[in-house]
Amino acid sequence: MATMDDDAIADAFLVEVRPYSVPVILEEYDQRWPARYEAEATAIREALGAKVLRLEHTGSTSVPGLAAKPVIDMLLLVADTADEAAYVPALEALGFTLRVREPDWLEHRCLARRVEDGAPHSVNLHVLSPDRSAVEIERILAFRDRLRTHDDERAHYERAKRELAQRRWKYVQHYANAKSDVIEEMIARALDAR
Repeated sequence: MATMDDDAIADAFLVEVRPYSVPVILEEYDQRWPARYEAEATAIREALGAKVLRLEHTGSTSVPGLAAKPVIDMLLLVADTADEAAYVPALEALGFTLRVREPDWLEHRCLARRVEDGAPHSVNLHVLSPDRSAVEIERILAFRDRLRTHDDERAHYERAKRELAQRRWKYVQHYANAKSDVIEEMIARALDAR
């Protein structure tokens, strides 16, 4: 997701955005996170069939050894994210809620399930289309792969996350924005190495 100010957050989110004025809670890496991703991926593939062009475990829970917020981040590629009728109803039937619509940023969509709403675990499902988002998709996967293969980068990122998690944020998106400089440096190194 692009760096967002308060107005952009309010515009993009389709659900009420509540202030998140508590420290972000990071948990030590949980060996169950990959299995949780696989369970979600299986359900999504069954629900959408051939509409799933690609599905990846992304975010910090996809990196062994990295502390993270206990939210499984996933990247789903579909032919056209703007054609919500083609995939959103099937995902809603699985308990997902369309929370973010960003037509001005790659037609990004984000659906979510939350423990506090009765889900077995929390999930962010980011939806992009290869035709509109090829560069961003490469960046997301390069960052994940860099963290998986470079212990020094993973440790540096975790230190930054832990420091930022101690601050109070109006919205969790502000925490995500604050990590941008560190993330961009790592993505640049990852893409240069490819």
